[in-house]
Amino acid sequence: MKCLLLALSVALVCGTQDMGVPQPMEDLDVQKVAGTWYSVAMAASDLALLSTQSAPLRLYVQELRPTAQGNLEIMVHRWEDGRCVQAKIFAEKTEVPAEFKINSLGDSKVRVLDADYETFAFLCLENAARPQQSLACQYLARTPKVDPVAMEQFSRAMKLMPIHIQMAFTPTQAEERCRV
Repeated sequence: MKCLLLALSVALVCGTQDMGVPQPMEDLDVQKVAGTWYSVAMAASDLALLSTQSAPLRLYVQELRPTAQGNLEIMVHRWEDGRCVQAKIFAEKTEVPAEFKINSLGDSKVRVLDADYETFAFLCLENAARPQQSLACQYLARTPKVDPVAMEQFSRAMKLMPIHIQMAFTPTQAEERCRV
């Protein structure tokens, strides 16, 4: 009986350690996320990741480009030295359809949490070595307008995560949206 109780306790502790990391969609069709996107809302586990105009994960997604191999090129804009610059993030496919590995950012992953392909997508970028301290998520939309229903879904998803995540920025409500 003691062994059973110990095994159950260990399983619960080990099982809850990964609950802070959002789980990707199970059936993502990467070709359907192709095209122009707008960053509508951002959230992060650490406010410093988004708090200033040039914060490290304050990226404005412009376009998602699936490759023939199933990888994903993410075209982003960001503020750097007071000006808006464009960058490309190459995300390599993994065994999980909605999860991509980003080698250029250390041990990082981008996950597609949810998408209806026509109006919204929710993405999260995390450093796998420190997910509780380096997790940032975005609500992407096909137009710069906020869809109240999708915004509510995004807010609920962020509140359900057991790590401390704050809504930090809504680009559509500010004039500082970075677009090249």
